[in-house]
Amino acid sequence: MKKIIAAAALAFCSAFHAQEQDSIQNKINISGNFEHNGQWYTNDVQRQIKHDPIPLRSNNYLSLNASYGKFSAGIQAESYVNEALLNFNPKYTKTNVATYYANYKNDQWDITAGYFYEQFGSGLALRSWEDRSLGINNALRGGRVKYTPTENLAFTALYGRQRSGFDVSKGDIFGFNTEIGISQLLFPHAEWTLNYGGSVVNRSENLPEGITKINKNTFVISNRIGVEKNQFYANFEHDYKSPDAVINAAKINYDWVKSGSAYLLNLGYAEKGFGVDATIRRIENMLFLSERKPEVYSPENTSLNYNDKMMNYVPSLTKQHHSSLANIYVYQTQNMIAMQFDEKIQKFGEIGGQIDLFYEFKKGSALGGKYGTKVAANFATLYNLAANYSYFDANGDYSPRFTSKFLGADQNYFREFSIEVSKKLSPTVKGNISLINQHYNDQYIRGIFQKSIINATTLFSEATISFANSRSITASLEHLWADSDRKNWLGGSIEYVHNNNWSLFVSDMYNYGFDPNEHLISATDMFKIHFYNVGATYRQGSTRVSLNYGRQRGGLVCAGGICRFVPPSTGLGLQINTTF
Repeated sequence: MKKIIAAAALAFCSAFHAQEQDSIQNKINISGNFEHNGQWYTNDVQRQIKHDPIPLRSNNYLSLNASYGKFSAGIQAESYVNEALLNFNPKYTKTNVATYYANYKNDQWDITAGYFYEQFGSGLALRSWEDRSLGINNALRGGRVKYTPTENLAFTALYGRQRSGFDVSKGDIFGFNTEIGISQLLFPHAEWTLNYGGSVVNRSENLPEGITKINKNTFVISNRIGVEKNQFYANFEHDYKSPDAVINAAKINYDWVKSGSAYLLNLGYAEKGFGVDATIRRIENMLFLSERKPEVYSPENTSLNYNDKMMNYVPSLTKQHHSSLANIYVYQTQNMIAMQFDEKIQKFGEIGGQIDLFYEFKKGSALGGKYGTKVAANFATLYNLAANYSYFDANGDYSPRFTSKFLGADQNYFREFSIEVSKKLSPTVKGNISLINQHYNDQYIRGIFQKSIINATTLFSEATISFANSRSITASLEHLWADSDRKNWLGGSIEYVHNNNWSLFVSDMYNYGFDPNEHLISATDMFKIHFYNVGATYRQGSTRVSLNYGRQRGGLVCAGGICRFVPPSTGLGLQINTTF
């Protein structure tokens, strides 16, 4: 049925496109996007990397959209030839229709049938979105109705099943959300604002035969309140997840039933030249999947590794760095339970937060100089929840359980302090310098037996020189000192922009502090090594083509605090993106 609907939608678009002289067709807007990300994986004798069994791989996306008045429709096809890039979801294979939709929208109603993306509040209750670099597309297939009777009232109701590969999960998802501008409704002339948001998201999934301790329905209730007055703002969110079977270290335990919760507080003050923002969050057992049981591909590999069937969004509360070396020890949110008796690892959730501070020294001041100086500082720290726990019941049978302490903190997962100074030195020269200090508890972040804590400091600098005719050169230099793991790193990059069309770049990361006797986070590239990358980019209008050759360090690739593991590789890459 899906293929029939998709084919009909594509034929509909093509028929209208072929009749441009028709008066109705002249009112139809056709748009689309094509994206290609290909990789030819090559031999690398030094790294002992041989040709992958399928050396030429690519991810391809083609989306077409048509709109006529208040109506619109679209379709997206995806092709993974010869297979998807390494370590993408194994469900992404061959060529198929991925998503399609039809929509009607006016001033008050927004009605969608087919696939759609949605987020309630911060996403702790529900977020469906697409991020191709991470291999995430968890759109919902079903129907959604949004009703906005006034600018201060909005209601959303939806039903669907979540996308997983080219299919959908087994769980039925129902959701309702409301947004209310309380102060605007009751006190329209007030100098402050008060907003409320509330959501209910329910997953209904049939249980295996004989399972009676839990309900087939699992729901999350979210309540949010926001206040603003002048330059001050505050937002609070509480989410409650109903009792469900616990997923412990990626394995489901139907005999262990527990509820979950999340608390999120954000406070801030902002004015011209100064801003401060603080966020505190506590999460416990907030893994929310459209199917309870993760799929197992191998003993160490499950669908959780590909962010598959995840219904909510729990990003890491840490700064996203421009520095390549600072992203070696990148933090991932610890929102799952992991009680491993043999490895003596107990993870019960996460508590912590971050604070951002921004200040601009005015032009003409002692520290501002002729063009002013911007300073940004960030401090983040995240801890394991403190809890009372046991692995065996009164009869001596293995039965892991825990009771957390609401504000108790145990092992420090991650701690980071960074400061960045940005300054324009002349009409054609600008630059910035950053200092980043990190404390990374690999034993608890990854849940491994061997104790491994890395303390690292990164110094990063970057400068851009602009020339006539849109030419510019951007160069960066950085160094990382670490007291363990691979020790010292040196990195740098140069990008030359010739004009609005052409640019060239080269970068390198060199690990010269390698010690074979150290415990390493990754057991690949067991020697001092250059991770180089060289390439060129061509832009013309809305089309971008990039070609590069280089080495990929094995590790995490992250976007917005959500990460995907990539294996070590060497090869030639081609990226094409065009919008029409």
